[in-house]
Amino acid sequence: MSSTEGEKQNPTTSRWRFTWEAQSHIPTLKLFLFNHTTNPKRQCLDLKIDLNPSRNVVQVNFLADGGEGISLGAPVPKVLIDHESPLSFRALDDHIEVKVALLLPVDHPLVSNFDDVLSLTSDVRGNLPLDDSQVLSMSTDIEQLSSMEGVDFYCRSCSSKLTKSPIRHFVEMPSDNWQEAADNWFGGCCCSFGGVSEKLVARYAKSYMTLKGRCLLDNSAVIICKDDLLGCQFPECIGSQDSEILSNLNLGVAAIRKETTHNYLGCQVPASDTDADQICESESDSFLDTGPSLNSECCVCPSSLSENNHQCLAPAEDIKLQENQKSFLNGFLGNVFMAKSYNLSAAIEWEEFSCPYCSELLGAYPSSCGGGPLDGGVRLYKCYISTNLPVLGSNDIFKSYTLERMFANEILQNAKDELSFRTVINGLRTRDPVMQIVLLNPNSWYCSNYCLDMSSLVEPSLKVTLRAAIKVLFCDIRNSKPSLQGNIKQRPGSIDEVFMLPRQIEALMDSLVSAKSLFPCSFTLLEGFKLSSILK
Repeated sequence: MSSTEGEKQNPTTSRWRFTWEAQSHIPTLKLFLFNHTTNPKRQCLDLKIDLNPSRNVVQVNFLADGGEGISLGAPVPKVLIDHESPLSFRALDDHIEVKVALLLPVDHPLVSNFDDVLSLTSDVRGNLPLDDSQVLSMSTDIEQLSSMEGVDFYCRSCSSKLTKSPIRHFVEMPSDNWQEAADNWFGGCCCSFGGVSEKLVARYAKSYMTLKGRCLLDNSAVIICKDDLLGCQFPECIGSQDSEILSNLNLGVAAIRKETTHNYLGCQVPASDTDADQICESESDSFLDTGPSLNSECCVCPSSLSENNHQCLAPAEDIKLQENQKSFLNGFLGNVFMAKSYNLSAAIEWEEFSCPYCSELLGAYPSSCGGGPLDGGVRLYKCYISTNLPVLGSNDIFKSYTLERMFANEILQNAKDELSFRTVINGLRTRDPVMQIVLLNPNSWYCSNYCLDMSSLVEPSLKVTLRAAIKVLFCDIRNSKPSLQGNIKQRPGSIDEVFMLPRQIEALMDSLVSAKSLFPCSFTLLEGFKLSSILK
């Protein structure tokens, strides 16, 4: 990654890198200048650092060992600098640290609004979309996809078309706890809508099956029917064996409750015989079609019911599900981008799905005994596909998705839900721990590039923009001692365990190792862990 294209770089200056870093709510911007072959404390003599407002750079001047004068420049990102406060700097063994006082922290709403006005964009990592500051939003995705007449999916690596014909029907997948939400809303007691909840859950499962021409979306993936894929052949399913596996998976599913004594769904209403039938029928249909109403008068506690209350009955045949439909209820057939232990089953194998044209990883599908997709659906991860050509173009709805950003969002969500800042990533097939990640700071900003040679530069053309990121510590534990791996597995309360596909883990590891170069060497090691950063 060069500083500016076409510029001639002094061999001495071209090895210097700069990294700007800011923290949430702190009105200070830090600049790290480092060269892995230079000890600034000993070799950078007569060090002088000044802010050059006309060129919008921090200029660094010093004398090298041979007496040669060196002049470096680090472009300043979009921030509000307090020009009345002097710069503070110091030379350390492996880097030069500069502190710039700000009028407002970088995450202040006023500073954020300047982005829309100034709109200075730059690819500071060399491999990220220019609009990577855009928030990843599933609701926005489904709105944009649904507004189009039809959408084809393309491989981001080779631009090959993946779908036989445009997909026109898009459905948002429910959250992981949608069954609990239904129970909490309706209640599970005999006097309330426990029966309606059961029926709602069953019909919900039916509506989210994988069908040809329909696409299911969640935060990380799209799920499309295998029959919609172009140029793909899957192994034949084993039929009865698959049905038996699905049947075994559904044992103990909370949503499929025990049948009542008379196999009926009941809700009690204080009304006459005629009114009871009419009210119950209308209320049940209303709940199933539009969801619960806070003004409903159908749910009444037993203590408030008189002896003349009547029970409306609805036959339970309508809630019967096929075996592959029931399998949706237990959470085993999610997208497994970052699966939890309760999403996994020994009876289901997750097969990597690769592009039929370039063999790059696109997603995964559930299988049993080497067969095809167990539920007929293939999960395509948004970071590997595009919705239009050219890939990552202005019309590509998934252009802002990268493996790193999707992973960072999942880590932050898990830290919020699980109250754990330590994550162990396991292989999806082997279930063995591969990598451990510790979340240090969920709200940091940074940008990095190579320094400018101010001695030969007429006008700096390199512009940089701070990007939101999470700061993490990571370590590869594949070659760790068995005792360490055993200790990790014995501490589930303090460690959040997730499971990922092998190729995704490798790509994530490469990204973390690469991002490690954004910081001086003295920052990168801490008790066996390495410091890195991931854009979010």
